[in-house]
Amino acid sequence: MDDLLIALTANVAVVVIETNDEKHACEQLLDCAQGLAKPCFKWTASDGLKGLTRGLQIIEPGQHVEPEALLRHIKGEHKPGIYVLCDFHPYLQDGPLITRLVKDIALNHDTIGHVLVLVSHQLQLPPELLTYSIRVRLQLPSEREISEIVREEAKRWSEQRGGRAGSDREALRQLVRAVRGLGHQDVRRLVRTAIFDDGVIDHSDLPAVNKAKFELMNMDGILSYEFAVEQMDQVGGLTHLKQWLADRHQPFVHGADDSDQPKGMLLVGVQGAGKSLAAKAVAGCWQLPLLRLDFGALYNKFFGETERNLRQSLAQAEVMSPCILWLDEIEKGLATGDSDNGTSKRVLGTLLTWMAERKQRVFMVATSNDISRLPPELLRKGRFDEIFFVDLPDATARRSIFNIHLNRRQISTIDFDLDLLVEASAGFSGAEIEQAVVSSFFAARAQELQVSDQLLLSQIYQTRPLSVVMAEQITALRAWADGRTVLA
Repeated sequence: MDDLLIALTANVAVVVIETNDEKHACEQLLDCAQGLAKPCFKWTASDGLKGLTRGLQIIEPGQHVEPEALLRHIKGEHKPGIYVLCDFHPYLQDGPLITRLVKDIALNHDTIGHVLVLVSHQLQLPPELLTYSIRVRLQLPSEREISEIVREEAKRWSEQRGGRAGSDREALRQLVRAVRGLGHQDVRRLVRTAIFDDGVIDHSDLPAVNKAKFELMNMDGILSYEFAVEQMDQVGGLTHLKQWLADRHQPFVHGADDSDQPKGMLLVGVQGAGKSLAAKAVAGCWQLPLLRLDFGALYNKFFGETERNLRQSLAQAEVMSPCILWLDEIEKGLATGDSDNGTSKRVLGTLLTWMAERKQRVFMVATSNDISRLPPELLRKGRFDEIFFVDLPDATARRSIFNIHLNRRQISTIDFDLDLLVEASAGFSGAEIEQAVVSSFFAARAQELQVSDQLLLSQIYQTRPLSVVMAEQITALRAWADGRTVLA
């Protein structure tokens, strides 16, 4: 309200409000107009000009529907007023006449005092109008306001269905935080969906709410929502990494909003060793939405568009906070060179600035198979909380991985010689062990047999693991990681 009042009294003729919550914007503007004792009108292409009152009483029905007629009417009025023009952005591109009429009204602002408020989901003013304008960003609902909306929707459900809506206290707190960053109307819609589903707010509602929020923010494309996450008990090995994450769970999810909150980690290692699985498991374990940044979709042939895409994606990730931001194979997007006219260097600069200045709870998990291609600026201490090296699983981890993948397929391990399987799979990555289990499962079905350790051994012996095929590269990677990273 304070920002709107300042804008409406700042001797500026054009106020731009970009929002999807038109109803709330109009309510705020009406409150301001009443406080300033000025008449307030609303125009849409469908209804023309209306007096903006609680009842939306129509003034001169059917008049001033056309943009030109509307602006000429405003220009001819001598009593100062506030005119809210909704979705007016297409007409500003129609030609010089509309722009000129808006400018005429702006030039007469000192004499008459009309204020044009342009409300739209997105709006770019012609250059000649910029000097007469100001942009205002509407305040999004606070956690207190969201809690009030939850109470209102719970009361609505009780009145319609009978009984009393229930909630899990922790799930309710997470729901309130999950819908932050949306307008009042969208918050109410998501809260209503969560309650009216079964009359209870619990943890089962959170994934669907996060998914719906992501879709409302129109993020799909460069930034994608990973609906399928994992739990830490589905990750074999990585004991140091698991403990490190467990120590930071509480400070990140429930701690105070300050600069000491966990920032993120970089996972370096052998392909198929579980880096991507670990990123998904962080989101599952911490019960947070997982967003994946696609560097392939990020790059654009037009100058400056790539950096803009990255800035928008990072801003959208902040709207989804608290969340996990997963940058898979980060070296493919940040490997600097001279062959792209400096685009990768500008992208790196944009990312580093955001990493240093972000205040929202966005925990970044970056993975890399070839750290030699990453710029040193990204690797220095302070960019990430820690750099972990994900090596090939040892014997204990391989045993755990066999158990995970066999149990996932409802195959009992009682009759399996796991010691023999673990020994035979030395040098295998987690992905290669999983593929051996899958292949033995298919072979067993084809031969109408049960999966056995002999079938598994047969698939293992037929596989040439990456540690053999690319032995030199993996040896060099291990040598680099020794002393430079923390073993996961």
